[in-house]
Amino acid sequence: MSFTLDFFALQGKTALVTGARTGIGQAIAIGLASAGAHVLLLGHRDNLGETKEQIETINGSCETLIVDLSEVDSIKEKLAPVLEKHKIDILINNAGTIYREPAADYDINEWNRVMNVNINSVFILSQLIGKQMIENGAGKIVNIASLLSFQGGLFVPAYTASKHAVAGLTKSLANEWASKGVQVNAIAPGYIETNNTEAIRKDEARSKSILDRIPANRWGEAEDMVGAAVFLSSKASDYVNGHVLVVDGGWMGR
Repeated sequence: MSFTLDFFALQGKTALVTGARTGIGQAIAIGLASAGAHVLLLGHRDNLGETKEQIETINGSCETLIVDLSEVDSIKEKLAPVLEKHKIDILINNAGTIYREPAADYDINEWNRVMNVNINSVFILSQLIGKQMIENGAGKIVNIASLLSFQGGLFVPAYTASKHAVAGLTKSLANEWASKGVQVNAIAPGYIETNNTEAIRKDEARSKSILDRIPANRWGEAEDMVGAAVFLSSKASDYVNGHVLVVDGGWMGR
């Protein structure tokens, strides 16, 4: 089949995006809607109105879902009616949280919360929706990893461990499901201007040291992730499996 730009089109597809209220999740949700997908916006509180409004402004199609991904025992029950109503073609596991504290003093309750949101819920959602995709013989799962899927970071042991796990889970699921028509990949954003990076952006010395290492000479923006997300959600990536695509302005190349 000859390549056309239709390979990137998402008309007739349904996408579920977690953590769609702000930042990377919001940008990806709007991007998928722009490409033609009907987008299910998932958040843990009823505050997805801004994302919904932006999608409706571009005549996109969406609806909202409220699921607290830190409460992993309830995810299956809350997702059941969604899967009965919709055939999910695209799953974007974007929701994430971070907690900063020296490892020697790290609060185990915060460790568990970060793990629940960042990796345990990713597996549960991928498992539930992946079953449906396998039955349908097609699907795209895109996990949001991190530069800390490759590096250690400072004062964020749970976040680092969870993002290493996201990269590993991406490869593991791809190995099992690629032959069944389901592509599982990940995006590893670099240093992006989001709520999660607010603390280090406010630290002038740390922020400068980060900026000095980025060849693009700027912090990334959430919209910088959209092209990669649309690619990995579309027919254009049908032979891409188990890949962690770094979108970092060149950070990892230094």
